[in-house]
Amino acid sequence: MNSKQTKNTPITILEDVFGTTKDGVTVKRFKMNNENGMEVSIITYGGIITSLKVPNKNNVSEDVVLGYNLLSDYEKSTPYFGALIGRYGNRIAKGKFSIDGKEYTLQANDGPNHLHGGVKGFDKVVWSAEVLNDVGALKLSYLSKDMEEGYPGNLHTEVIYTLTNDNVLEVFYRATTDKKTIVNLTQHSYFNLSGDFSKPILDHIVSINANKFIPVDANLIPTGKLKDVANTPFDFREPKKIGQEINIEHEQLKRGLGYDHCWVLNDQNQAMRFTASAHEPNSGRLLEVFSSEPGIQLYTGNFLDGTLPNKQGGTYAYRTGFCLETQHYPDSPNQKEFPSTILKPGEVYSSKTSFKFSIK
Repeated sequence: MNSKQTKNTPITILEDVFGTTKDGVTVKRFKMNNENGMEVSIITYGGIITSLKVPNKNNVSEDVVLGYNLLSDYEKSTPYFGALIGRYGNRIAKGKFSIDGKEYTLQANDGPNHLHGGVKGFDKVVWSAEVLNDVGALKLSYLSKDMEEGYPGNLHTEVIYTLTNDNVLEVFYRATTDKKTIVNLTQHSYFNLSGDFSKPILDHIVSINANKFIPVDANLIPTGKLKDVANTPFDFREPKKIGQEINIEHEQLKRGLGYDHCWVLNDQNQAMRFTASAHEPNSGRLLEVFSSEPGIQLYTGNFLDGTLPNKQGGTYAYRTGFCLETQHYPDSPNQKEFPSTILKPGEVYSSKTSFKFSIK
């Protein structure tokens, strides 16, 4: 491994080779370490966070994100473990949208819908990497060419992962285009703060800073209405266990097979603000998410079924990981009332999300 010591901050970034894709492309891995025992590993394939180690209440550092030990497993079958998602995170109905009266057709890779950028989204491409020594950061870049996966415009995308000595992992997204297009980028890490990937995540105590959520139809496409969380299982304004109401009789929970919904975050006129938290009482680990995005998707690993190998020698069983994906709303290009995801030439798409780890 090559060690690259940063100047003004004791963040260390180590580089090695994670593997070679089936097309013969070398995939690099960058391990970022801070002075508190937090370590984040990121690979150039999909910009994937393959491992994220943080201390528990006994100061033992353990991995808290789902993923694989081998590149071939990511290439074979993955429910977007740890990946960067683009050009469009979440679903677009029937894989169709229009800009200025011109209809574009995307791949339908989730039943009738387009999901997470298509058959070969940003999660399955190899990004260029540059270590930013002075700030303890890793910059990943990718050029998505005009009409790749059906999207118009050459989209230049940069994602900067920054690790701080406060145990914060910042993710900053930036994109520009030469043709009007749509963009909605997110990070798709699955967390299990217990550090034990055989344990379900139902005892994690979650809060979400949202008064409303977005109901979906039978195909998990927004109905267009926003619904108050009050008196529903979607009320996480006060912290509660993920499992507290996940199995009650509720049409929306049936459709998502649990939680797989986008919440309408409060305080959208503010830039970075608190959006959600998760606390695992046994380990003491607390994750707080701050973002500039209008929405957050809580997904509770409802499609994990014990068929995928985990990093600890077992498999990922039902609901052994959860995601908190900061993003614009699903199907925004087809929903006029939702905040726009259109990016025009001359404009800059920028978005930031921070994952802060501590002990409670």
